[in-house]
This record gives sequence, C-alpha cells and structure tokens, in this order.
Amino acid sequence: MKILLGVDGSPYSKAAVDRLTKFPFPPDTEVLVLSAAQPVAVAYAMAELPAASFAPQIYEDEMRQHEEIAARFERQLKDRGFRTRAMVMRGDPRAALIDTARLEHVDMIVVGSHGRTGMTKLIMGSVANHVVTHASCDVLVVRLPATKA
Repeated sequence: MKILLGVDGSPYSKAAVDRLTKFPFPPDTEVLVLSAAQPVAVAYAMAELPAASFAPQIYEDEMRQHEEIAARFERQLKDRGFRTRAMVMRGDPRAALIDTARLEHVDMIVVGSHGRTGMTKLIMGSVANHVVTHASCDVLVVRLPATKA
C-alpha cells in the first residue's frame, strides 16, 4: 500500500501522523511525506530595496523550512516502522497533493484539517476540501481531538 501524507508543520499535521500510525496497515506500506512551499507574495518593498532583490532569499528560506518539516515527520514514521520517502515541492499544496497522488499511484491521501469556516475558509481556501473533492483515491481527513471546556 502507498500513502501520501500532506504536512505543513502545524499541530494538524502532527494529528494526521498520530492517526496514521494507529491503523493496522500491511507491513510493506510506504508513506510519502509531502510538504509544499507556496510562492511568496511580496506585498510591498522599500524604494531602496526592490522586492526582486530579497524575494528569492525568502523563497529559499521557505523551501528549507519545508524540507525540515518533511524530514521531521518522515523520521517519526520511520521510527514507527513505516517505509518512508520525504518530498518537498514548490507550489500550491492542493495541486501538489493531487498531482503527486496521481503520478505516484497512491492508494490513500492523509491530511490534517485546520477546521476553517466562513470567510477564513473562503479567503484562505481549504487544502483538505480540495483534496477530498479532486482526488482519485481515498482521502483521510484528520481533525485535532476536541478539547474539554
């Protein structure tokens, strides 16, 4: 079995990893750990320091951060007995997950959900919602456990 796990370093990604490790998958299960770095939008810049001069450095820093995130979650899964491979892509995480699932012929995609609603969901979008509606394989959406009031 081949599973694609989308991670972004959030507590929601950690919850997805924790849930994934509780299922009795076959011993030969491989987990592809994917983190996607979106292009950086530079809203403004000082006249003396054009945006073009520092945007590439910001983007490279973002890529390094996503490499660290993917490696951290990959180690956690490897320590729990899974065969793993970490992947970092540039671009929209929604497209990265759908495209990778298709190219890698995965059996399941696992993602955490931030649980956004209303305007926040409309403005920021929902990776989980997009994956559920566009994936050609099974999708497991993991939410954080409810906290007691």
